[in-house]
Amino acid sequence: MRAVIFDATGSPLRVGDVPDPSPGADEVVLRTAACGICGSDLHITEDPAPFGVSGGFVLGHEIAGEVVATGKDVHDLQRGDRVAVVPMRGCGRCSRCVDGDPARCAELVLIGGGYAEYVTVAARQCRVVPDGISVADAALAEPLSVALHCIVRSGMQPGDRVAVLGAGPIGLLVAFWARRMGASRVVMADRHTYQRDRALALGATDFALSNERLSQNIADLCGGPPDIVFECVGKRGLLQAATEAVRLQGRVIGVGLCIGGDEWDPFVALSKEIDLIFSVFFHQKNEFGVALDALSGGPFAPQQIITDRIDLSLVPQVFEGLRQRTTQCKVLIQPEVA
Repeated sequence: MRAVIFDATGSPLRVGDVPDPSPGADEVVLRTAACGICGSDLHITEDPAPFGVSGGFVLGHEIAGEVVATGKDVHDLQRGDRVAVVPMRGCGRCSRCVDGDPARCAELVLIGGGYAEYVTVAARQCRVVPDGISVADAALAEPLSVALHCIVRSGMQPGDRVAVLGAGPIGLLVAFWARRMGASRVVMADRHTYQRDRALALGATDFALSNERLSQNIADLCGGPPDIVFECVGKRGLLQAATEAVRLQGRVIGVGLCIGGDEWDPFVALSKEIDLIFSVFFHQKNEFGVALDALSGGPFAPQQIITDRIDLSLVPQVFEGLRQRTTQCKVLIQPEVA
């Protein structure tokens, strides 16, 4: 089968042939309908060691597809089922896995493999896509779940004023959930205005430029310092910026993946007595299904983050282009797109 392969840092991805997959006893093989290119995929190619990735790896964890083969112990899925995939693969036996929280399993593995025509996953990682939702669009269930978990972790209440730093896919989806769940103000902030119209279409009430006046820009649009600030970029200095922007005794939620350390002055956080909370992954039972259902309709359709649907042959070129901030947002790899 065709796949997009990562060889080494500094080398572009390449399209090549890899062996066709076959399922283990508890696994299914999916024909990939779509796989999203995630910011963490870019991080992996720049610093693969923390992720346990080496040459020959096939990236891709935002996966949806059709079941084409099942292992001998799989009874809940059958050929033809349309499914979205939870990329956290736990042991399936411990209390965390049984409770639907494989992200906290001691044997957690974060899968890849979605940049290919077919992919093998454990059956327990799959959720059937409801009728009326495109199986390709269901690849958004994973980033939608990540963003929903951020809102849950924040303890946001209807009427809260919210600011979101970073108008990438996760930041935009955090804004989507915040507005959908009753925030009175949702101010998106970014260094560029590329995603301004998209942010407003997804539910943001205003858009602020991230510059030396960031705190004031946000306060002006929020009607005062926000109750909650989500840091969705993962660049040095942005936790500090979030801390400075939030109100007294407010909450800062760290979401962005900042590799290589950060620098900040905890005195501001201490003097304002803020809560600093971090959010990663999501709950498979309580959040993934809610996220998947959100693709069926309602205010502010999350599909608006999709800017491109591309064939495998275009992935190396588009992937390199995503290293630079552009008008692109969420790119879906759809192997059958001509």
